[in-house]
Amino acid sequence: MRLAKFLAAAGVASRRAAEDIVRAGRVAVAGDVVTDPAREVTGDEPVAVDGAAVRPPEDRVVYAVNKPAGVVSTASDPQRRPTIVSLVPSARRLYPVGRLDIDTTGLILLTDDGALAHRLTHPSFEVPRTYRATVARPPVGDPELRALRRGVELEDGHTAPARARRLAPDVIELTIHEGRKRQVKRMCEAVGHPVRHLERVAIGPLTLAGLAPGAHRRLTPAELDALSRAGR
Repeated sequence: MRLAKFLAAAGVASRRAAEDIVRAGRVAVAGDVVTDPAREVTGDEPVAVDGAAVRPPEDRVVYAVNKPAGVVSTASDPQRRPTIVSLVPSARRLYPVGRLDIDTTGLILLTDDGALAHRLTHPSFEVPRTYRATVARPPVGDPELRALRRGVELEDGHTAPARARRLAPDVIELTIHEGRKRQVKRMCEAVGHPVRHLERVAIGPLTLAGLAPGAHRRLTPAELDALSRAGR
C-alpha cells in the first residue's frame, strides 16, 4: 500500500492532506524520514507522524463516551476521582482525546491511536466541536450571538469566529475549532452570560445520539473514516 493511502486509511488525514504531510517531511517509516507519498509500506514497519506512532488501519480502536459530571478526563488521577478511562473496560491502554472539565458532560473519545488523537486535537486541523451551554442572566440576545459569531476578546487573544445559535432563552449551541482551555465558558462569560452547565454534543460529524450518560460504544469504520475527513 502506498504511504499516503496507508495514512488516510489509518485516519491521519484525507489522502490529499496525507500526501502534503509526507512531502513536508513529517512522516518516518522504520525510523527514516520519507518524503515520497508513493512509497510502498506493508504495515509491518513502524510508521510515525510528528513522532506519534500510526496504528495500522485494521488495528485502530476508538470509543465514544458520554462523560458524566464528576469524572476526570485522564487515564489516572492522584486524588482517586473516577476517570474517563475507567468507564471503558478494555485490555488496551486507552487515553482520552482532549479533555473536558470535571463538571462538563458529553462526548469524549478514547483511543490508543496517537496519530488520530493528534489530528483531532491539533488546532491546525480545525476539527469542529459543538457544545450546548445553559447560561445565567437570560435571555441571550442577538447582539451576544453576533459577538460570538465574530469572535470575542479573551486574555489570551481574540477567538476565531464561532457558529452560535440560541436554542432557548438560557441555552446556546456553540461550535468552535480552536480548543483553548475553558474556551466556551470564557466566551460565554465575555458576552455577559456565565455558563451554569456545559455539554459537548458533537466532535466533527460524530454526535452523542444514542449514548446515555456514562455509556460508551466503539466507533464503526464508517465513523472513523468520517472523523478522518473532518476539519481541514
